[in-house]
Amino acid sequence: MSQNNTGTLGITNGSPPAVRRYRQRLNLTAIIQLVLLLLLVVVVLFPFYWMITTSLKLQNDTFAIPPKILFTPTLDHYRTVLLAEAGSVPTGLRNSIVVAIGTTLLALVLGTPAAYVLARFEFRGKRDLWFWFISNRFVSPIVVALPFFLIARDLKLLNTPTALILIYLTANVPLVVWLCLDQFRAVPKEIDEQAKVDGCNLWQSFFRINLPLAIPGVVVSAILCFIFSWNELLFALILNRSSGQTAPVQAANFQTGFGILWGPMMATGTLIVLPVIIFAALVSRHLARGLTMGAVK
Repeated sequence: MSQNNTGTLGITNGSPPAVRRYRQRLNLTAIIQLVLLLLLVVVVLFPFYWMITTSLKLQNDTFAIPPKILFTPTLDHYRTVLLAEAGSVPTGLRNSIVVAIGTTLLALVLGTPAAYVLARFEFRGKRDLWFWFISNRFVSPIVVALPFFLIARDLKLLNTPTALILIYLTANVPLVVWLCLDQFRAVPKEIDEQAKVDGCNLWQSFFRINLPLAIPGVVVSAILCFIFSWNELLFALILNRSSGQTAPVQAANFQTGFGILWGPMMATGTLIVLPVIIFAALVSRHLARGLTMGAVK
């Protein structure tokens, strides 16, 4: 018994240093990960910090060297872009809201049934149809800018939100199909069979069963479609030269031949960013699940 106790005691006496070294390695790894995470947060958030602070600075403070961290904030730039008689930023924000919401809703209405059909049914030309959807994302926007302009001109759609809504669908519908396809594939087919036994037709099975189960993917698709439509500049600049301009175009207009009006531009940029942040925050609980659902079998 004494030998066993001695052996046990020896093991006990020898193990704490190894445990301490293991814990030290874990602590060192955790510290390194925390430092890298903080650096990443700083890199990601610093442009937003600079944009917001510049929108609150006077013109002299904006170009101060070294940059002023402590300054007296002012709302003059926001008054310039929102309340000035010649200001058209509110009109641009309204146009952006109409275009972003309109194209997002239409993309979901058209894309989710298409993704459901591709996920559930086998038919001739399915692979070719799927590749056609994805290939629409391969095309550079500058390549189709002139054809879209000529089509919009002939249809009398220049300087209207309708032209942008229809053009953005060419990029948003493939995105919805792409993201929602795996969502519907993750839903067992036996659920559809049981619904058919219970008397549901195809559309009832889609709306009452499959679509609610695929909501995370639909939400992620809506977020990405909204962000793309909200931030897009090329088509908005080419197709709308007057009252139909969106907010990004209005922000770009502060770059004049006499210089860049950094204060009003940053104020407009802040107003452009806020709706996207609010929209993403409202649906954030679906975001992580929607991006990962269907990735693991």
